[in-house]
Amino acid sequence: MVKVKMNVQTSYRGDLLRAGKIYEVEEETAKRWIASQLAEKACDE
Repeated sequence: MVKVKMNVQTSYRGDLLRAGKIYEVEEETAKRWIASQLAEKACDE
């Protein structure tokens, strides 16, 4: 699982993911979203 910060609002597995918030998603999904600029990798703090 990878933490990403969303750049857009989207629905993922029945949940609403809002822009600007950090969510944990599967690694393959995170790679696709980062490549298409729907999200950016969140810093682990």
